[in-house]
Amino acid sequence: MLFTSSRAGFRGFRATGASLAQRMVMSSLSNDSAAAQHAKKRMPRLRKLKRFVYGSALVGLTYTGWLMYRNRNPAEQLPFDPTKKTLVLLGTGWGSTTVLKNLNTENFNVVVVSPRNYFLFTPLLPSCTVGTIENRSIMEPVRLLMRHKHREVQFYEAECTDLDADAKELTLVRCTKPEEQQSHPNSAANPEDIVKLKYDYLVVGVGGTVNTFGTPGVEEHACFLKEMGDARKIRRRLMDSIESASFSDISEEERDRLLHMVVVGGGPTGIEYAGELHDFLNDDLTHWYPGLANRVRITLVEALPNVLPAFDKKLIDYTHSTFDENRITILTRTMVKQVNEKSFIVQNPDGSRSEIPYGLLVWATGIKAQPVIGRIRQQFANVQTNGRGLLVDEYLRVKGAKDIWALGDCALSGYAPLAQVASQQGKWLARRLNSVSSMLEEDSDADIFDLVEKDRRPFKYSSQGSLAYIGSEKAIADLPFFNRNITAGGIATFWFWKSAYLNELFSLRNATLVASDWIKRFLFGRDISRE
Repeated sequence: MLFTSSRAGFRGFRATGASLAQRMVMSSLSNDSAAAQHAKKRMPRLRKLKRFVYGSALVGLTYTGWLMYRNRNPAEQLPFDPTKKTLVLLGTGWGSTTVLKNLNTENFNVVVVSPRNYFLFTPLLPSCTVGTIENRSIMEPVRLLMRHKHREVQFYEAECTDLDADAKELTLVRCTKPEEQQSHPNSAANPEDIVKLKYDYLVVGVGGTVNTFGTPGVEEHACFLKEMGDARKIRRRLMDSIESASFSDISEEERDRLLHMVVVGGGPTGIEYAGELHDFLNDDLTHWYPGLANRVRITLVEALPNVLPAFDKKLIDYTHSTFDENRITILTRTMVKQVNEKSFIVQNPDGSRSEIPYGLLVWATGIKAQPVIGRIRQQFANVQTNGRGLLVDEYLRVKGAKDIWALGDCALSGYAPLAQVASQQGKWLARRLNSVSSMLEEDSDADIFDLVEKDRRPFKYSSQGSLAYIGSEKAIADLPFFNRNITAGGIATFWFWKSAYLNELFSLRNATLVASDWIKRFLFGRDISRE
């Protein structure tokens, strides 16, 4: 009985075990089924995500293609209309070009006058001096903008040298001759090169020129960093100094002089050029000039107590520490008193003077008014009493003048001479002109100069922050955020700096060229050939 019971129990155990195994199999199958059902639910989501990505890419490519097609195939334009008022834009800098880009030309005959037929994206100019970016990548032909306007826009490649406010007439000097045949700035122009141009409304945006502060020898021996021609000159002078230093028959003292690169001016332009120069020496010259690269010295001279005075002190300290790591010497409270062919004289913080030899000297200090601004000021001498530029009111109207606006570096509006100030002024003025131009259709004798004021929305500058590249793929940013500023510096800020500048470029064409230049530099390095 005991045996029989044991066998029965065993059979019961086997039955129970079989039932448990069956339940485990069924549970496993159930879990697999649930997982399969969950996977089936996930698959549509993944397909939707994939379709969204593909769709977005297709829409982006289609839109980009449409932009490229529209850029190459502009629509037909309305011709000049003798019944319309003539609006003349002087200059192709940030202010005037922004006005042109945003202006509705249907109710105006627009004429652009400038000695250069392109807009220059100046924040990236230091990158052109060492080949990080090609020159033409930051040059936007003005005729591309003109060709896409509703009404035909005329362009004169000329320099405005005088103005008759009573007759509303400009005196222009052609700039279409080869550079070597053009008149010297201080000499009289040939009569056949002089053109007279009538206007009804005038926008002055001629910018400024380099301020040497009367320092002897700067004009003759220093390189500036204001125009594309300056960038080319710096690149030639830089490569000439390095190639000359490679000769074996020169003294070590002369070699050290040739390899000493000096930047005068501790503002954003001077800081960015020093950073770009360091990258060029560190990334490229170490490979092609291994015997010279370690002997190159970079010195930045600033008359004020600190570099980058408009930035937060933490960013100034960060720039100092980065320059120390990159072996860039900063001389603050040091004033350049004279520039000679191979050396310059400085006044040190203690009042003493010393002579410093150099191979390349880049002058990146402040700006002063163009000569034509002095001619305009003479027309309204009783009101225009500041020699630094044209005094304007809150509507950017030139004080004492009629039907003349001024913006950008040539206008004294109470704001710093910055590119973003000129750009915002250009957008504001274009909007005001667009909003009141419809009134000209109803009344051709309406005073647009006064209508802009009646719009009751004076210009107010809104700071978008400050950015500066400091070398070694590091940048600094001082950005407004509600009622406080956000400061940042480092590699992440460098990528933000790149994306911000790509976004600010005037066209898809320029953004594509600059991005491709950055990629090309990363893959193949900079071009060290002398132009």
